Order: sequence, then C-alpha cells, then structure tokens
Amino acid sequence: MDITTSDLGLVARVAHLGKAYGTGPNAVTALDDVTIGIRRGEFTAIMGPSGSGKSTLMHILAGLDTATSGQAWLGDTEITRLDDTRLTELRRRRVGFVFQAFNLVPTLDVLANIELPFEIDGRRPTTDERARIDGLVARLGLTDRLAHRPHELSGGQQQRVAIARALATRPDLVVADEPTGNLDSRTGREVLALLRGAASDFGQSIAMVTHDPIAASYADRILFLADGRVVDDRGPSTPEQVSALMLGMEVAS
Repeated sequence: MDITTSDLGLVARVAHLGKAYGTGPNAVTALDDVTIGIRRGEFTAIMGPSGSGKSTLMHILAGLDTATSGQAWLGDTEITRLDDTRLTELRRRRVGFVFQAFNLVPTLDVLANIELPFEIDGRRPTTDERARIDGLVARLGLTDRLAHRPHELSGGQQQRVAIARALATRPDLVVADEPTGNLDSRTGREVLALLRGAASDFGQSIAMVTHDPIAASYADRILFLADGRVVDDRGPSTPEQVSALMLGMEVAS
C-alpha cells in the first residue's frame, strides 16, 4: 500500500523534483533532485541566495508552475500531471496566497476582497465559514475597515487583508512570497507574528519564501537552498544563526 502525503503528516511534498528552463546547452537548472515535505500546522521558511530555486520550489508546491521531472503532491493528489483546468480548481480550493505586492482588487472593498476566493469558486461562504471570516477580521484588526477600498488602507492593513483572504477558505497550504518586502520593519514584524499565529493557533501550514533572516526567525523550520538543491533543513533559529549560514553559503558559492 502506498504511503500518502497525509499519512506522513504533510500537506504538500515533492519527490526527486527537477525543474529546468530552456533546452540543450542553454538550459538552466532551477531545481535538482529535491525531495521535501511541508508539515501540517507548521510555519516553514524557504531561504537561499538569488537564483537558488526557492521561488520555483514554492511555485511548484502551490501548483503555479510545473516540474520537468519528479513528482509533486498537494494533499494526497499528485499534481505533477494534472491538466490546467483540474490544477486551477485544486489550487483555488486548497492553496492560499500572500504576495509582496498584496494583489488586492482595487475596485472591491475589504470584505469583498476577503471573500473573493468564494466568489471565484462560484459559491457563498457557509455559516461556519462566515464565522471564521468574522473571527479573522476581528483578530486582524479589520472590523472598522470592511467598507474601505485598498487605496484607503496602509501597506500593513492591505497585507492583513491579503492574509485574511488567504486563510478564509481554510486551505491546506498557505504560500507567502516575501510577504514583508513592501512593509516597514515594525509592520513587517506584525505580519510575521500573524503568520506564525496562523500556524500555531489555527493549524495552518505556511510556506514562506524570504531572504530576510529576521523573517526566517519566526518560522518553526527553515529550508536552505543553493544551486537548486536543499543544503540544510533546521528548526527554529535566531536571525544571527540564519545570517551566519547564509553568509557561509554565499562565500562557498
């Protein structure tokens, strides 16, 4: 009997994953034989020098990109060879996204932006989902902002809306790509604390790509990539420990 991703306590995983761009002598290898899993209810940071493959790995885990070789699963569904329609449906229902640029719809108010995943899925939130949204709104301090448009909010408030939207459907996996990149340090720390709380309090699985040692220090687990390979996999670390390892990787390269 095959061991499933959920049997392993994972929400997503890849096995012997390879990704190359281009063909022949001009091909660029972004990922080279990567095997990792994202654990349920854990905040995982993915780090590495520029060009190490960290964003490519996250995009494949989330079904935003396809692999050249190997396999990828979201939950117990192998997504490696799904057609675009099925992959889009799976991604819409089981993955939440938080990006550096917020990606809010400027013509919609805060509540409509938070409920956008339900709208795209062609349904209204259930009673339980409505209660969850209300709880997220209150916890994120957005109760008095629900009728505001994105341009009426600060950067930190916009990112809070993006986090609420990502968590609203209770997806298996939330991916965050440099979520504090456009924020000042204080607001960035608040956003990181919210993501950490989503894992510890709500049992969400968070995978965050970052180059910032301070951001990585909020994670339960840190994966380090270099030249398309996982070179280290460690538990909670201080910003100083992360910086030292990153510096060592850059010197070695």
